[in-house]
Amino acid sequence: MTSIDAIINRQLLKWELQRKKEAEETPERPQPPPIVTVSRQKGSRGSYFASRLSERLGYQRLHREVIDTICQSSGYRKRIIESLDNNFRGGLELMVESLFTGQSVDHYDYFKHMCRTVLSMSRLGGVVVVGRGGNFILGLKRGFHIRFIAPEWKRVENLVKYKQMNEADAARLVESSDNSRRDFIRKLFNADIDDPNHYDLVINSIYIDIEELLDTTMTAVKGKLDKLTFLEHDTI
Repeated sequence: MTSIDAIINRQLLKWELQRKKEAEETPERPQPPPIVTVSRQKGSRGSYFASRLSERLGYQRLHREVIDTICQSSGYRKRIIESLDNNFRGGLELMVESLFTGQSVDHYDYFKHMCRTVLSMSRLGGVVVVGRGGNFILGLKRGFHIRFIAPEWKRVENLVKYKQMNEADAARLVESSDNSRRDFIRKLFNADIDDPNHYDLVINSIYIDIEELLDTTMTAVKGKLDKLTFLEHDTI
């Protein structure tokens, strides 16, 4: 079993036990723990922030490779769906289809699996999803969405410092990553990844210490999610 498979199986077991406990204790499903998404520019230290935030929240951090592995495995997808309550499960396909209305998307089946997976996670909760357009899939009424940015020179500097890259390679990586992530969001969601209106919190990390951001972010997450309930924002 790979480390990615171990992460997935650990979280799936947690969701399965959570559902079993809820079914035994109450006929009504309580509000699940929230989901947090983190979008980040390469070199902005958003991935590190997501890891630290996951630790503080007691959530599992699910990065791109984890999401992709789930989407490529019918067994993992089935286990996630089986952890959902019947009401949400019944409306899931309509929610997925609504994301692609009028759009022509390459690798359509994969992206349907990805959207289905992230939407299901929003119902199960207790995870921090890094990348893959999670905020665009869920919208502002589901979860809490963070965008991590920094000037290009600072991101190059971070890659040199934390990833031991030379400056030229770091600069090329920043540029190519920005272009590919921008294209991914535009093609899939017809949206601008840099538009702040798609996020609850946009953080410029140039002069702010990651550790100092955690308390502020925790307060913001709680403040928003205290105002939302799944009954209020479900469309099914």
